[in-house]
Amino acid sequence: MEINLNIKPNLQIRSFYLFFVIVSIQIGVGIMGVPRIIFEASGRDAWISVILAFLYIVLLLSVMFLILKPYDNADIFGIQIDIFGNWIGKLLGTIYIAYFVLNLFTVLITYIEVVTIFIFPDLNNFFMAILLVALILYSTIGGIRVIIGVCFLFFILSHWLVLLLAQPIWEMDWSHFQPMFQSSLTDLLEEARQTAYTFSGIELLFLLYPFVQNKKSVKLPVYLGALWSALLVMAATVVVTGFFTPEEIKAREWSVLGLYKIQSFSFVERFDYIVVAEWMMVTLPNMILCSWAVIYGIKRLYKIPQKTTLYVLVSLLAIASIFTKEHYVIQALINFSAKLGFWIIYIYPFLLLILVYVKKRIFQNKGAVNHEK
Repeated sequence: MEINLNIKPNLQIRSFYLFFVIVSIQIGVGIMGVPRIIFEASGRDAWISVILAFLYIVLLLSVMFLILKPYDNADIFGIQIDIFGNWIGKLLGTIYIAYFVLNLFTVLITYIEVVTIFIFPDLNNFFMAILLVALILYSTIGGIRVIIGVCFLFFILSHWLVLLLAQPIWEMDWSHFQPMFQSSLTDLLEEARQTAYTFSGIELLFLLYPFVQNKKSVKLPVYLGALWSALLVMAATVVVTGFFTPEEIKAREWSVLGLYKIQSFSFVERFDYIVVAEWMMVTLPNMILCSWAVIYGIKRLYKIPQKTTLYVLVSLLAIASIFTKEHYVIQALINFSAKLGFWIIYIYPFLLLILVYVKKRIFQNKGAVNHEK
């Protein structure tokens, strides 16, 4: 397998669009409930945990760029084979692919659960899954540039939901944040770790990097995308903390959606119905990007055509949704995905960085010795 890729011009993308990709892959179903998860340990200082998580994301992105720097145009699959050899490299690549499948499935079934709870209590999981996987299939089959276009378009069409938080912001009780700075550093770091599932997705940079045209300007849109995602999570956490009492936060699993549920207008009584339906524009790019990562990775490692993999993938997703109706099953899958993602996304790149530069130093020393001879 080739380490460095030669991407055709018609498949390349501008670095500018990575901003929308990073936001689309990070902001999905996780933001709907993450304020409650953060609040459970750090309480009114939950917003500090979001800042700590963002700082770690910035450090992690810097590490990822350092890993990619020694290679001309490589992705994570090529880098791992270059470092670990063919067998171990493919095994690690397969773990990456399995993680993307799991992440895709958790987003799918979580959104179906939200639709079931807020709109259609008697909704058939399989029917809703068919509708969603049809959209995934239609978008993913168009290729990487179509997927990037979907991320850009849905970013524009979905961010008006932030404006609807004006009423909860106006009615916030700022005394909920007092006294401040009462949580220990251990609690803050633990809750920063709990955002792993919400902020996951930046590992997609390892796959998209070879497709970027102007790599010299790739860092700014990626960092800005991570910043925008962190600001959205920060805003959701602050508003939830200020609007609800601690007891109400702990009782509301989807605390962000609860902010919309309390609002009503003269022309629509249950505005949360519209928000849940609109949230599909937030989750769909997330699912499309994960599905592309799966079919791209399998093609890279095992030379299986992307369309074949895509048809099998969406079929398995639809079938598996039948057996994941219970909330405890969904939550168990999310927790497992978060734990696996923590090691793959937040820990593994530091080890990989060391190995990449150790190998680079060894080859430099060998080259110097051969030159002297």
